Amino acid sequence: QVQVAESGGGLVQAGGALRLSCAASGRTVSNKAMGWFRQAPGKEREFVASINWSGGSTYYADSVKGRFTISRDNAKNTVYLQMNSLKPEDTAVYYCAARSGSYSAGSVRAREYEYWGQGTQVTVSS
Repeated sequence: QVQVAESGGGLVQAGGALRLSCAASGRTVSNKAMGWFRQAPGKEREFVASINWSGGSTYYADSVKGRFTISRDNAKNTVYLQMNSLKPEDTAVYYCAARSGSYSAGSVRAREYEYWGQGTQVTVSS
């Protein structure tokens, strides 16, 4: 069983930056693709970014491309999301997820992720 836990959320002004962390425990996620999703009030959960098991391939939603960077440190069993130039529309609960299977690429589809964290709130004020 894999447990993942997000941290690093908070309140920041527009134009600011935050770095989210996703720490895995229980079993290693070093062979799993990982993803970040977010859900704003009254909206569906949406894909933000993904990274393959090795860290060699990343993919971003158009809305965050050029501002957010996903990375991983497999030695620490941790995935990161560096968020720069934050906008009020980035306000949401951010979730980290580990994809089913091993040695796979990331995916934009939430249903392909098996293990989810509880989320961390990111609020961007204007």
